[in-house]
Amino acid sequence: MVVFFARLLVHTKGPLKRTAFELLDWQEHEIIRPLFGEVLWSSEWECYSRRYRIAYIIVARKNGKSELAAAIQLYMLVGDDEESAEVYCAAKDTKQAGKTFEPALRMVQLSPRLNGRIKHIKNARRLVDEQSGSHYEILTADAKGELGHNPHCFNLDEVLSQPDGSMWETMTTAAGARLQELCYATTTETNDSASFGAELIDEAERVQEDPARAPHVFSFVRKLPSNDDQLDRLRRIFAGHPDLPVSTDPFDEANWKWPNPALDQFKSREAMRRQALEAQSDRTKENGFRQYQANQRVQQVTRYIPMDLWDENAGEVAPYPEWLLPHLEDKQCWAGLDLSSKFDLTAWCCLSREGWVWWRFWVPESVVPTLDEHTGGQFSQWIRAGWVTATDGEVIDYESVYAGIEEDHQRFAITDVTYDRWSGEPVRQELEDRTGLTMVESGTTFQKMTQPMTELMRLLKGRELRHGGNPVARWMADNLEAKRPTDDPDRVRPVKPERMKSGKRIDGAVALLFAIDGRAAVGDEALPVAEIF
Repeated sequence: MVVFFARLLVHTKGPLKRTAFELLDWQEHEIIRPLFGEVLWSSEWECYSRRYRIAYIIVARKNGKSELAAAIQLYMLVGDDEESAEVYCAAKDTKQAGKTFEPALRMVQLSPRLNGRIKHIKNARRLVDEQSGSHYEILTADAKGELGHNPHCFNLDEVLSQPDGSMWETMTTAAGARLQELCYATTTETNDSASFGAELIDEAERVQEDPARAPHVFSFVRKLPSNDDQLDRLRRIFAGHPDLPVSTDPFDEANWKWPNPALDQFKSREAMRRQALEAQSDRTKENGFRQYQANQRVQQVTRYIPMDLWDENAGEVAPYPEWLLPHLEDKQCWAGLDLSSKFDLTAWCCLSREGWVWWRFWVPESVVPTLDEHTGGQFSQWIRAGWVTATDGEVIDYESVYAGIEEDHQRFAITDVTYDRWSGEPVRQELEDRTGLTMVESGTTFQKMTQPMTELMRLLKGRELRHGGNPVARWMADNLEAKRPTDDPDRVRPVKPERMKSGKRIDGAVALLFAIDGRAAVGDEALPVAEIF
């Protein structure tokens, strides 16, 4: 494929225009070779085929996303040995989609071999390879009329401008009838944390952190981190990479190369300097510089827990829930209780002085199908394995909640229980009557959560927790997002997702934060680390 680019294609604009499309080091070795070069044996097709079927490419503007996407489209059209290949590019509207189609058309026009083989049907904005019966065309964001396609390749460009995920879902679910199809998204960061673009970019970051999460997905994400925790995360994942940022300052030139891998190659440093100067002089332009040049999400909500740190705090992975109990037996513990509505999930967490963590989760059966939909069927598996208790009917059976807490009260030396005052008063009264436990009010405000969230990150970085790899808690930790006010970024609180829209749950993480809050109230800064077995 590298040879295909260099011998058949040329750059169509900028300082490299009309020169051979010789891939830059980062394009070749960090995108194209891993994306197209890794193959797996397919027992279904009895041959080797590409590993990756979905790809995310997320960099700042003017780093050649459109030209690289156009080159990939042409390769998939004529170079991938696929008969009757259907190749598509989609964007918010025809004009945006044309930003990928037009470079592809120009590459064809400037290539003697491709120009003699590929026909341009102007009115339809379509490229046709009659030799293989393949075609490449533009689609718009209206997915309702796009249900009959059988894509060999599909590119969704500038995802940040998509109104929703319907087009992406339509085309990715239509794939599967080809030997080695590829659907890929190219975009710059969004400023809307509730959008489809934000959801896709967040997933791309998760896959980049943990490739085992989705082995068929390739992810290339280059964003300037928004805070020191994100910077630390990058340094762990990409240890030794020469382009890593040195801080989170978008105006420090030492940080520009990471979100702009083409800087000093075909993206102008002088142009970035001019834009940075304007952004510093006119604060109304600062957000635009952060989003488009630093590829930084300009909003107050970010993912909070790095999953590599979370996994490193598992200790020995518990083969079943009760395996953890002996480590907390008769030990001093602090408990946290996060009560959702009676129609949804409730979480209880006990944290020992030594750092061991024990959770219980309850959910009404009626919610399980929704949670299965958003966990790939894992939620039902967690119920069967005993990590979650599903109660009959459409509401939580609080008798089951009380019974579980009473059992832990008998087994552990629970000092007190921290709970959310906004939803827990009747349960508080019942638990105090049944157990005599001290119940302490809290909440998920900046005032209440800044200290425990900061302490949680300290514990994770110090490898001072031992949670046994609880899969439900891991899912919730991965979902945890934090909000920081722009005028005081040191303050932080968890963001509770819209449950039925997103399918995310963070109850177990909030219960752990309540337990940490209770333990911190002791004022003992030298708590011992759990013994590692």
